[in-house]
Amino acid sequence: MKLAILGAGAGGGLPQWNCGCANCLDARAGKIASMTQSSVAVSADGERWVVLNASPDIAAQLQRTNALWPKSLRGTPIAAVVLTNGDIDHIAGLLTLREKTPFTVFATQSGLDILTTNSVFNVLDSELVERSLISVDETFEPLSDVKITPFSVPGKVALFLEDEEALDLEAVGDQTIGLLLEVNGKRAAYVPGCAALPDWLLTRLEAVDLLLFDGTVWENDDMAKTGTGQKTGARMGHIQLSGHDGSLERLAAVSARKVFVHINNTNPILQPESGERAQVESAGWEIAYDGMEIEL
Repeated sequence: MKLAILGAGAGGGLPQWNCGCANCLDARAGKIASMTQSSVAVSADGERWVVLNASPDIAAQLQRTNALWPKSLRGTPIAAVVLTNGDIDHIAGLLTLREKTPFTVFATQSGLDILTTNSVFNVLDSELVERSLISVDETFEPLSDVKITPFSVPGKVALFLEDEEALDLEAVGDQTIGLLLEVNGKRAAYVPGCAALPDWLLTRLEAVDLLLFDGTVWENDDMAKTGTGQKTGARMGHIQLSGHDGSLERLAAVSARKVFVHINNTNPILQPESGERAQVESAGWEIAYDGMEIEL
């Protein structure tokens, strides 16, 4: 299994266009690496690829990744895009992939509903870009030798679909999913958004060789502490890394190679000399970066 981290950042990336927090200032100055928004590509042979979430930054991500360059006058090695939820940082890149080249978009019913009810996505020619329904716990094959099984994780609907009166921050259904990837006998789990880690989800994640997991916030109140906003990680549908019931503690027994993805611009683990980063690394985790390549 070959994986390419196209974008390691959460919504807005690093630096965010309107943010002057310490991490964004250091990224602009080249002191720490910049990050584009959340996306991963997976392949069995390095020739044909499936993209997991279409970031708004996908044009730059593809330009940086020569394995995803066209091999002919018009074409793409990308056979499919699989969506894990309807967040803007996971679907807006579809609008870039509109230049009359065939591929398939795989999404749950709630994801397909977003594409159907927002007519701007009609720029994807329906005669070339198929929309294919996937269901929780039902395996599908977007490519030969690449099997994917969607599974529910606690999460919430996309920001632009929120109903404050009926908002469930840890809903379990098909609006937020993880993906179990099976290629050539290797298994990886991709979970870029997760609001909580109940025991049943831990059981699901135990039997994988690689775990790519939600690393959005270090503490629930990262944004308040940095003065960049008042929303908590929980309010955004993301579990914190630290503390009791945080992902470091809850996932400690998982023996797979573990990598944090979807990292917010305010997260202190982005600072190489920080105590928070030292805790993450001492717990056996890696921190994803744009252009990171993993082979299992």
